[in-house]
Amino acid sequence: QVQLVESGGGLVQAGGSLRLSCAASGRFDSNYAMGWFRQAPGKEREFVTAIGRSNITTYYTNSVKGRFTISRENAKNTVYLQMNSLKPEDTAVYYCASFFGTYYTGKRPDYWGQGTQVTVSS
Repeated sequence: QVQLVESGGGLVQAGGSLRLSCAASGRFDSNYAMGWFRQAPGKEREFVTAIGRSNITTYYTNSVKGRFTISRENAKNTVYLQMNSLKPEDTAVYYCASFFGTYYTGKRPDYWGQGTQVTVSS
């Protein structure tokens, strides 16, 4: 089993920034691709961003391109999500995810974190 623990969520005003972290443990392999999803109230969980085993290959949903940056620190089995220029529509529970395999292929994650709340006030 792989355990994923998110941190860094909170309340921020529109235009502000937050940095989420996700620490992986258990049978985690630093070669695994990792990503972030989010779920707003009354909506389905959606893909936000993913990163391959290195910091070279990244993927973003259109609504966050240019504002969010995903990165990873393999020595610490940790992935980060830097969120800038936050908007009220970014309000959601953010979930860390990991995938068997070294690149994100669009498939469903193999492991999920418990989620962290991000609230952006207008």
